[in-house]
Amino acid sequence: LAAPPTVRIVHSGLACNIEEERYSERVYTIREGETLELTCLVTGHPRPQIRWTKTAGSASDRFQDSSVFNETLRISNIQRHQGGRYYCKAENGLGSPAIKSIRVDVYYLDDPIVTVHQSIGEAKEQFYYEKTVFLRCVANSNPPVRYSWRRGQEVLLQGSDKGVEIYEPFFTQGETKILKLKNLRPQDYANYSCIASVRNVCSIPDKMVSFRLSNKTASPSIKLLVDDPIVVNPGEAITLVCVTTGGEPAPSLTWVRSAGVLPDRTVLNGGTLTIPAITSEDSGTYSCIANNNVGNPAKKSTNIIVRALKKGRFWITPDPYHKDDNIQIGREVKISCQVEAIPSEELTFSWFKNGRPLRSSERMVITQTDPDVSPGTTNLDIIDLKFTDFGTYTCVASLKGGGISDISIDVNISSSTVPPNLTVPQEKSPLVTREGDTIELQCQVTGKPKPIILWSRADKEVAMPDGALQTESYDGILRIVNVSREMTGTYRCQTSQYNGFNVKPREALVQLIVQYPPAVEPAFLELRQGQGRGVTMSCRVLRAYPTRVLSYEWRLGGRVLRAGQFDLQDSTEYTVSSLSRDSYGIYNCNIINEAGAGRCSFLVTGKAYAPEFYYDTYNPLWQNRPRVYSYSLQWTQMNPSAVDRILAYRLGIRQAGQQRWWEQEITVNGNIQKGELITYNLTELIKPEAYEVRLTPITRFGEGDSTIRVIKYSAPVNPHLREFHCGFEDGNICLFTQDDTDNFDWTKQSTATRDTKYTPNTGPNADRTGSKEGFYMYIETSRPRLEGEKARLVSPVFSVAPKNPYGATNTAYCFSFYYHMYGQHIGSLNVYLRLKGQTAIENPLWSSSGNKGQHWNQARVNINPPTSFQLIFEGIRGPGIEGDIAIDDVSIVEGECMKSDQPANNLRSGAVGPLAHIRLLPLLILMSVLSHQR
Repeated sequence: LAAPPTVRIVHSGLACNIEEERYSERVYTIREGETLELTCLVTGHPRPQIRWTKTAGSASDRFQDSSVFNETLRISNIQRHQGGRYYCKAENGLGSPAIKSIRVDVYYLDDPIVTVHQSIGEAKEQFYYEKTVFLRCVANSNPPVRYSWRRGQEVLLQGSDKGVEIYEPFFTQGETKILKLKNLRPQDYANYSCIASVRNVCSIPDKMVSFRLSNKTASPSIKLLVDDPIVVNPGEAITLVCVTTGGEPAPSLTWVRSAGVLPDRTVLNGGTLTIPAITSEDSGTYSCIANNNVGNPAKKSTNIIVRALKKGRFWITPDPYHKDDNIQIGREVKISCQVEAIPSEELTFSWFKNGRPLRSSERMVITQTDPDVSPGTTNLDIIDLKFTDFGTYTCVASLKGGGISDISIDVNISSSTVPPNLTVPQEKSPLVTREGDTIELQCQVTGKPKPIILWSRADKEVAMPDGALQTESYDGILRIVNVSREMTGTYRCQTSQYNGFNVKPREALVQLIVQYPPAVEPAFLELRQGQGRGVTMSCRVLRAYPTRVLSYEWRLGGRVLRAGQFDLQDSTEYTVSSLSRDSYGIYNCNIINEAGAGRCSFLVTGKAYAPEFYYDTYNPLWQNRPRVYSYSLQWTQMNPSAVDRILAYRLGIRQAGQQRWWEQEITVNGNIQKGELITYNLTELIKPEAYEVRLTPITRFGEGDSTIRVIKYSAPVNPHLREFHCGFEDGNICLFTQDDTDNFDWTKQSTATRDTKYTPNTGPNADRTGSKEGFYMYIETSRPRLEGEKARLVSPVFSVAPKNPYGATNTAYCFSFYYHMYGQHIGSLNVYLRLKGQTAIENPLWSSSGNKGQHWNQARVNINPPTSFQLIFEGIRGPGIEGDIAIDDVSIVEGECMKSDQPANNLRSGAVGPLAHIRLLPLLILMSVLSHQR
């Protein structure tokens, strides 16, 4: 009974056009802002998994893949970038996945924009200037826009005025329409309108924009009433003023920032931009842009520089000519200071010794490093160091403009000023810790002054815990919070040149060992087995540190079953040879080392697996009556032999939206085989209500896993046809449609609702079942109908079941219907078969003419369509008004028609024995009454 998946996409929502029969693809057209709704209908057993994917329609979105695991894909307020091809993929592990697609075209029309350009050129050998004006109209749209121009109320067409030329540039074909005014004349100064239209597709109205052309029309020009650059201190208020100096019509002014958006605190008032309290982050280039759609926009810019001083550092360089690491009397020593300054040209340095100003001299040489080599750096070279030179040297960095606090850096030069040395305390390497702890790695630094310490990984090129390749420390300690096993390894601490000696870096290594409890598999496993059978559980160690695992223990609840030590093996097993009711439960295996324990858990249970509902058709109705319907519920049992024999199923059913379940047990006789199809008929379901159905297997262990599905009433239309029944009872007459090419239409009617002035001696007195309330379709032949006029009723498109690749013939179907032809003026009833792709050809299937008596007759025809098909009922009026023809209970069933007159019953019961029925109507009426009372 396993069946590979099939899939079909149906659409609802607010589409404005569907092209179903295009050769290449189905196109779903929708207006921007509406709601897209696509539903993926699937068949197959087990029920296929559904996945929606989308390939975007434009290059910029092409790689943005989105998917939805749901039957219905719904997008509210759809936007243009969401157009593209949508795929529905269904797979259940049998055969190839089924994939269908539909292209969604989002239609929109933006407001058009008119831009004006003019050129003034001197004509050769003539003493006058020719002035030409171009009006360009552009609107973003889908489908392509159609433009038209007006001057005042006059429609301008190519050739209607010699001074006017309308054309589309070749390189922007279809995107724009240019109106060219050659050798401008007085009458050309007027009001011009551009109308953009997409020809009312999706009810999108035309849009219009107007432009007044005069002898004053000119492109914009502006002026900035500010300096460039503007240098300010943090916290100051800045105002940028931009004014227009020309342009007609009056230009609009906007401010933009080169580094992105304007600051949040920005206040805009026309061409004036104000930042109340500026910060360093607000610095950058600000531009004022003026635009009036004439010529090119005008742009003026200014640069805002916010003063700043930060990051003061120093370093000491012993005599570079002797490669000394220490300061020595009689040798040279250089002290360097560095800061970051904005703007750099305002930076000044002052040097002091023991608080007194220093000036550059032969022995004390003050220089500033080339900004391209080391920006913001000053040096003090002490030539021929003497004891009297020992003391505290201070460099002070400041900005000329003031308003920014100075940075002062003190450097002590004395006999105790020595280069650094790094050591690791003996007990601090290797360091052993546990996963999740907090640990401190320590390097002891000696020397004066003490430099900044840089920590990094020594064993591999990976980032430090804070994400950087190097971490700075001022006290030599690296603190790591929440240590993980990936942090095991060797760490390097080394001196930096900053705040210390500019000599070869000193470094030391610290080893970190992170212990963690055993990682085991499986973390959780459910084992299902019947009573009296055996089960074996195995727990395996994947990794642990230390790798010397100490012990293991097996437990059931709080009871220890077995404990022991690991030798060389990496797994342990526990077997229950014969399961009893007491031996069901959760078994835990704990594997323990110094860092903790890893746990494997096994749930041993006798619960039966869930049943799987059989989705053989989209809507398996097996009975169709006026007010109620029936449903043939079918399922198979997953792994029926894995546990004890299934004794019964508990069936629960409730109307959608209700709380209470109505339950009943279905007894099972004998063993259920794998793949065996079980059938249970639900009857007296109220139209058009939907129901939730819950099915739970029961064994001697107790209840197994439940499965739930929703059953809905709808016209039984099957994309891959296996069974179709239509009694014309529902509102959409099973998706039959009236043919547009005929003379009149078929009419839906019941005897109870027909007109009291009906024509006697013709037409049925009841539907095919004898019900006065039941509906049927008929042709009304009273006036003004004329002899020979036709009414044609067209069925939905039926997609035949996939053809067996090894078979020689197409799938056979039994097509049957009831007809009523009573009256002295009966004409003809014809039935035709129309194949997909052959709409012009209709193959006659069946025909009958003349009076057949006051009763319903059945017609049966075997059909073997090679591809998707439709059926057409054609009623032809006879010579008079007593010629009504009716049809009812149309059905199509896979397989050839039975030779006997008895209708086929293809419903088989599996293990449940005879067909059972649930009489739900009284209960559901009671539920409805109670719900209304509440």
